[in-house]
Amino acid sequence: MIDGVANDDAALSLADGEALVAEIRRLTAEVARLEALSATLDQLAHTDPLVGLPNRRGFLASLENLIARVERYREPAAMLFVDLDSMKQINDRLGHEAGDAALVQVARTIAGCVRKSDCVARIGGDEFGVLLERADELSAWQMALRIVETIVGSRFSFNGSCVPLSVAVGVGVIQAGDTPASVMARADEQMYRVKAA
Repeated sequence: MIDGVANDDAALSLADGEALVAEIRRLTAEVARLEALSATLDQLAHTDPLVGLPNRRGFLASLENLIARVERYREPAAMLFVDLDSMKQINDRLGHEAGDAALVQVARTIAGCVRKSDCVARIGGDEFGVLLERADELSAWQMALRIVETIVGSRFSFNGSCVPLSVAVGVGVIQAGDTPASVMARADEQMYRVKAA
């Protein structure tokens, strides 16, 4: 009888151990699945699905980080506010599918003009933001001119219709004490001055 109890305890312990190992494996797999899901949801929350660039939320997070770096390291930085001209005419004349295609082309063009370390985002319907690290006002305006010339020089056609594209770009130099709203307002104001001129 004593031997029977000892054997039952050993069998029970072995079964409990195996069940515990199986449960740990199951929980580890579940944690990995939830972490992957969380990363996917975070990506979706910060990315524009049409153009594949950061959206306004992702842009604002990057802008906050850049402002903090400017304050900490005293390195120059700037924001470009890029507005695609004639979006309404493209949509009215060729349809919203053409407007979407124009936005995708402009997004790719802007991203192709800047450095990989810079941030390009779609921050509104036909508006893009660009964050330029280690860029003073002169180099920011030079990048703005490069973007304008590249977009104007690019060819956009949709279903056989060739449509000229153009953008207006404003520059907002990031200063110590700035907030994302103040930087964006400064760049937006400059963009409207460029448009008016």
